[in-house]
Amino acid sequence: MDRTGYAVRRSRHNVLHSGAGSGHGNRREDNGGNNRKARSRSLVFGAAVPAVLLLYVLGMRGLVHLSLRQLVTPGTRDTGFNATSARVYLKHITSIDSRTVGSPANEVLAVNYLLDKIKEIEKKSSKLHKITVDIQRPTGSFSIDFLGGFTSYYDNITNIAVKLEPARGAQHAVLANCHFDSVANTPGASDDAVSCAVMLETLSSLSSASVPLKHGIVFLFNGAEENILQGSHGFITQHQWAKLVRAFINLEAAGVGGKELVFQTGPENPWLVQAYSAAAIHPFASVVAQEVFQSGIIPSDTDFRIYRDFGNIPGIDLAFIENGYIYHTKYDTADRIHTDTIQRAGDNILGVLRYLASSPLLADSSEYRHGNLVFFDVSGMFVVSYPARIGTIINYVIAAAALFYLSKKTIKYRRGGKNYARDLMVGLFINVTSWISALVTVLILAVLVSLTGNSLSWYTHFYVAVTLYGAAALAKLILMHTMAKAFYFTNTSTQYLGDLFFDVSLLSWGIPMMLLTQQGLCSAYFFAMWVIFPLVTKLIAEKESVHQGSSFRYIAVYLLGLFYPYLHTTYHVWAVFEMFTPILGRSGTEIPPDVVMASFLVICTVILVTCFIKFIYLVKSTKTIMLLLAVLSGVTFILVCSGMFFPYSGDMDSPKPKRIFLQHTSRVFHNLNGDVVKQDSGIWVNGFDYNGVTHITPHILELNDSVRAPCDVEPFCGFPWYFPVHRLIRKNWYIPAPHPPVKEDMDFKLESKEEMPWGALRLNFEVKGPSHITVYIHPLETCVLSSWSLGDGIPASSNGGDYFIYYSHGLHAPAWKFWVEVKCSDGHLDGVLTIAAASHYFFGENQHSPELDSLLQRFPKWSFPSSWVSSYKQYVY
Repeated sequence: MDRTGYAVRRSRHNVLHSGAGSGHGNRREDNGGNNRKARSRSLVFGAAVPAVLLLYVLGMRGLVHLSLRQLVTPGTRDTGFNATSARVYLKHITSIDSRTVGSPANEVLAVNYLLDKIKEIEKKSSKLHKITVDIQRPTGSFSIDFLGGFTSYYDNITNIAVKLEPARGAQHAVLANCHFDSVANTPGASDDAVSCAVMLETLSSLSSASVPLKHGIVFLFNGAEENILQGSHGFITQHQWAKLVRAFINLEAAGVGGKELVFQTGPENPWLVQAYSAAAIHPFASVVAQEVFQSGIIPSDTDFRIYRDFGNIPGIDLAFIENGYIYHTKYDTADRIHTDTIQRAGDNILGVLRYLASSPLLADSSEYRHGNLVFFDVSGMFVVSYPARIGTIINYVIAAAALFYLSKKTIKYRRGGKNYARDLMVGLFINVTSWISALVTVLILAVLVSLTGNSLSWYTHFYVAVTLYGAAALAKLILMHTMAKAFYFTNTSTQYLGDLFFDVSLLSWGIPMMLLTQQGLCSAYFFAMWVIFPLVTKLIAEKESVHQGSSFRYIAVYLLGLFYPYLHTTYHVWAVFEMFTPILGRSGTEIPPDVVMASFLVICTVILVTCFIKFIYLVKSTKTIMLLLAVLSGVTFILVCSGMFFPYSGDMDSPKPKRIFLQHTSRVFHNLNGDVVKQDSGIWVNGFDYNGVTHITPHILELNDSVRAPCDVEPFCGFPWYFPVHRLIRKNWYIPAPHPPVKEDMDFKLESKEEMPWGALRLNFEVKGPSHITVYIHPLETCVLSSWSLGDGIPASSNGGDYFIYYSHGLHAPAWKFWVEVKCSDGHLDGVLTIAAASHYFFGENQHSPELDSLLQRFPKWSFPSSWVSSYKQYVY
């Protein structure tokens, strides 16, 4: 039979593969009644498909919303965890005011309350168990590369360690970690008082159980986490119980309430994820979140790093991620955390700790350290997990199946006279080009919005970003494919194009799947789903003779087959925006948040829409939908640029405040002879988002560009930085003000200077001052810091070659003494380095000044100004 006869025969049996040519002159040759019916069906299909797809997307969003709002699964068994009791603990802890390290609130009141409750629990415990309490006050130092790299030194901080074990004792233990300290000026309900409340109630439940544990559990109530992970370092490197610990669970927060997400596990201990899968009643876990977090995209870190890096212990990191707008603000109060959130976390933590403390694997967990694990929860019902090596095999099998399918398709169409392989590559090029074009278009909009001074318009009104950037991205994607259909694939059968661009979507996800697999990333499973589910659906549809021309039947089968990957993707898209939208309000003044948000929305739009691109080639016209999307984006753009959407909100039911740090500081600069060459005082203002103080200026007129603080050549710009974030926050203001009334100022002095036999110059320093001091060191260009008495003895510099040292102490501590050694290539012995020290008064009478308090009262209610008094002293040696 010749090829024409073959094409006519296929037309009668399968409209999907009807005789369509490529964009190079191959034309459809059938006619008559079948052709008219196909055109009629296409018209109906074209009118209905946008509405059907919109309803499908909204339905998925609704299902995800319901799943996320359902914190506690109905009908689950009683675990023995009492959320009401835990809430009582939470209210008492948060009533103790801000609990900064070194303050009586943290070192006395919070410690005494926790000890009293632990003693009450001990009295009620079963005779099958033994509770031992130890108050640890460690001193030590370490260096990490967080925030560009810095060194931390702590002295006499407070940890409360509680060991629960069988009456006969235990040789091994699992560690549960929370922290009861908080950042200054916040009650710290979610970060991290609620976790400590959950741990108290978990201790109560386990200690009174009628069945003894096989292993011990160490509950660490960590008193210095907000000082950049000092408490956990003090425990794992110095406490006598640390050697018993074989695994840990860290309870943290990046938001307030909601579900607690497992966002880190391991390293390379898949049995821990399997334990979580088996024991967590309400699971919420994602290897995608783990790999995103560990990539460093999110500017944060937890005690997980300390236990992993300094203790070589595997663990699970959990964190609340909802409502990050009020994280580390005065709004982080106990009443904003739902009881169901506490119950959910308690059920999970209690279940996992009980499971681990009874597991035979805990005794020597190193035997089960064999690679990573692919894991993800299915709508909070259960966790799917399998070894990464199995995931690699699965991905290769899926790739082989897709390649076999595409090869068969190419051979089949070649028999019909079509160069399907060429059209497939052209289609892939068009698809990728549409992505790039959409990204460029949306980024132009984002830059224009930023230039008009209307960044973060979506911060309070999130769907403004969807209608502005999402609508523009979708319109551009549709436009690019519509143009390809009109100008390249002219006179080509819509059925052929629909078939072609289905296969293009397989390639679009198959390629990143293999790239991630080659990189050893477990997140490759995400793209594997977008290959296998649509492929199986297509094969089933063909087997059941459900053709694309059979409008509603085909779309029903197609959408049903995409149900799980689409639901799973929507689940992750929600998590992305739930976590990152609030972060963009505290990510510094140098990263345009609209550019980041626009990029996220393009990526998410591409992921959610690629499986529907084929419908652009099946419908008669896309002009109406493109026009609506363009108008929607254009109108939103005009409204945004006119200032219609104010970024922040002071609504007490759902606050989304602007974050600002204010320090009333005094500065003194000395030269090499010790003479004062400059001194001043003022209120130093840092805006924590891209808008700086634009919206604040109308309320505080003197806070304008006339008091903009330039970054001079001094170490860390010559200002009292609390964290080494000077490269992220370059927009600063310095309002002149009288010296703050500090009763006991910091005393920083050089005790001695000596030339060492190995050619280095050693400088010995002594520092006395408040509980928080930061030190910045800048060596001369021809000199290097070769050694010091901190950390492991090897100086760890921050970005730019300067050195940042973070110091804190508890209630009582001696003077801080340290030394540094400097080597200079030109033999210099004087003027080898500039060193500065800043003191920070976070509590007590020194925290306030009349000028600072007066300024605070003028800030609008939609802002959260966190303030304290500080001092800055700079020397040259």
